[in-house]
Amino acid sequence: MFVIGNGLTKFLRPGKHNYEYYDLATIAINRALDDAKISKEEIEKVYACYVYGDSCTGQKSVYSAGILTGVPIINVNNNCSTGSSGLYLAHNDIKGGLNECALVAGFEKMFTGSLRTFFPDRENPTTAIFFKN
Repeated sequence: MFVIGNGLTKFLRPGKHNYEYYDLATIAINRALDDAKISKEEIEKVYACYVYGDSCTGQKSVYSAGILTGVPIINVNNNCSTGSSGLYLAHNDIKGGLNECALVAGFEKMFTGSLRTFFPDRENPTTAIFFKN
């Protein structure tokens, strides 16, 4: 099992550029495929890793990159562990023989200002949880 290619975009300050999240993902995906020297048709599964986005953000990003081969696209959102979670899932697929080639694409378009919750009508899941015996 090997990571055979990677691709990155330059960090761009929130609010200081005109790229959409899927533009940034497309750049990184194409750079990774070029680095790996493989075609889009060789990808068997995609793990799209992001935190701030709607439920089909991964699909939009992968489709925008030209990957329309009918492969499963799994959206991964695990806050600061999102990227490593995507790598873990792809590793397990390959190690378990489910796929030979998986793409893990991480991308984000942040907003300006402090991080905030988008669901004020429910308890924030990052509040401390204490267990009692």
